[in-house]
Amino acid sequence: MRRSEVTAPDGLKLAVYEAGNSVGPEILFIHGFSQCAECWEPQFYDPQLSERFRLAAFDLRGHGASDKPASADRYAEDRLFAGDVTAVIDALQLKRPVLVGWSYAGRIIGDYLEAYGTARIAGINYVCARTNNQPEFVGPGNDHLAAMTGADRAANLAATRAFVRACFARLPAPEMLERIVDYNMLVPAAVRAAHLSRPPSDGAVLRTIDVPVLVTQGDQDLLVSKGLGELTAALVPGARLSMFEGVGHAPFVEDTARFNRELAEFAAAAH
Repeated sequence: MRRSEVTAPDGLKLAVYEAGNSVGPEILFIHGFSQCAECWEPQFYDPQLSERFRLAAFDLRGHGASDKPASADRYAEDRLFAGDVTAVIDALQLKRPVLVGWSYAGRIIGDYLEAYGTARIAGINYVCARTNNQPEFVGPGNDHLAAMTGADRAANLAATRAFVRACFARLPAPEMLERIVDYNMLVPAAVRAAHLSRPPSDGAVLRTIDVPVLVTQGDQDLLVSKGLGELTAALVPGARLSMFEGVGHAPFVEDTARFNRELAEFAAAAH
């Protein structure tokens, strides 16, 4: 994964990563809350994707190696997140990428669509994605978020460990699990709180999408219930739902082979 830096419209520096076929169809991966672009390693290092596609990802503002300003107003407005996505597309000169959005990135893709529409993208893969804030779709894994935003570091770490474990119905190897905890802890508690305090989204933009959409959902997801995946697929015209049985919030890790195969098929057809 080649790393570089992109400047967002408000001056914030975003860490950006590239790999794969430099002239292939493009896929831009957007990670979830408290995670980072490293979560996409099972995709970046799979020849099924890297030999055919140009792969890109970035660390959200406040996450990973991107800037982490403490002020809540650097995370308050939807236009900031929309601007981050378009800044990455512009800087990397992506022509029409497929956007792959995991979890909280469903909201960020919504921010982008509200601001810029679909003219510059080829398709969207929503992955266990938070596309609205209706409470009936909030799973029990979200119970750990309060302690993850507090000042007590020991409680924060314990809650982060529990949150990371709740992301999986099929746990990865212990060393991988610890690495995930490590990069989750890079996000300061105040930054987490700022992200979580954003105004809610009603998901109305879903009905306006006019590019191909694949909705990938784990039926054992403890963070975003499978009902939201089903609703997302029902609201987007022509969307296809792929339900992963026995899989939790991270199908791209829990069943990498199937996820990568379906993404490759979807991205090739979308382009």
